[in-house]
Amino acid sequence: MTTATINSVSASSTAADIVQFFSDLARRWQALRDENEKLRIRNAAEQLGVSEAELLATRVGNGVTRLNSDFKKLFTEVESLGSVMALTRNDAMVHEKTGQYKDLSIHGNMGLALGVIDLRIFFSRFVYGFAVQEGAGNSMRESLQFFNAQGEAVHKIYANTHTDMQAFRALVERYRAAEQSAFIVLERNLPEGDQAEKDNALLQAPARLNVQQLRKDWSELKDVHHFQAMLKKHQLERIPAYRAIGADYAQQLDKQAFEDALLQAAASELPIMVFVGSEGMVQIHTGPVKTLLRTGPWFNVLDPDFNLHANTQLLEQVWLVRKPTTDGVVSALEMFDAEGKQVALLFGERKPGKPELEGWRGLLNKLLAKHALAVNSAVYADAVQSVAGGE
Repeated sequence: MTTATINSVSASSTAADIVQFFSDLARRWQALRDENEKLRIRNAAEQLGVSEAELLATRVGNGVTRLNSDFKKLFTEVESLGSVMALTRNDAMVHEKTGQYKDLSIHGNMGLALGVIDLRIFFSRFVYGFAVQEGAGNSMRESLQFFNAQGEAVHKIYANTHTDMQAFRALVERYRAAEQSAFIVLERNLPEGDQAEKDNALLQAPARLNVQQLRKDWSELKDVHHFQAMLKKHQLERIPAYRAIGADYAQQLDKQAFEDALLQAAASELPIMVFVGSEGMVQIHTGPVKTLLRTGPWFNVLDPDFNLHANTQLLEQVWLVRKPTTDGVVSALEMFDAEGKQVALLFGERKPGKPELEGWRGLLNKLLAKHALAVNSAVYADAVQSVAGGE
């Protein structure tokens, strides 16, 4: 008798079902690798309908070591490894930065690394960690990989030819989990109805939005880091706020503006800042971009210490956004996918106490002249009318 395949497990699954699920999953993943040995784990997980973390769990004891959950302390020791490659990604963007983790500070569940590898770390999203060996011999790649409660990657740290591998392996041993289980039971995503409501909020404004108050609060911003709190006050996500605020503060551009911004920055040797985030990490490159290359749907920055891989087919909206600060207006180019999730931001290189670069403003003015889309004021007509009585 053939045992039915179990497609997922949960906290209510029996031990036998969990064992069968991971046994079946290991077999199915091996079959995929036999067909295509170059298949990336992220793509394999998508094809198999599981998470990356679940696939790695099937290899525990065979090139994969589970790490304990003391992630904050572990990150304080990454500097000792020397040069590594930090990787943070979402569906549309892959951000790779080579250097040393330096100047790490931790404040509650928040972490900051302010060296060449520039990070904003949200440790509450770090749930699973693995040390991973891929390949063999001289082609072996070793990494530390971290995942959220749904098994989605939040950050990866890859050894390179300049990494202190003795320190790397010693760190793995120090943080090796006591139980090397090949099974993990994930928290599943929100129910379909709840997820649809959450996704809708990323694109739609509240039924009654006080645009006058929003503009007043926006005009009184003193620091870009206060922006999210202002949106929360108005129960707004970014795209609805940008549609409502007016073109003096937010102007939608066509999607080509993202690629053109990088091309213009490279041509003028303008130092910029490139932000890419996962659920648990924001990773930042500051400096020029030089070597740009398109390969199919991917537009790439291929510099020695910084790589960006952008799947521009997944970009749905691009906005030029201006925010007042005590140092003058700070302007950003913000990229979003079809669900309204922010996938990347571009700024001119910024230093506290100094206005933004004139070269960056000039670049954005060129993009505005070439790529500005017509404002659809009718979209928020009802919201604006709701303010007429001062509500």
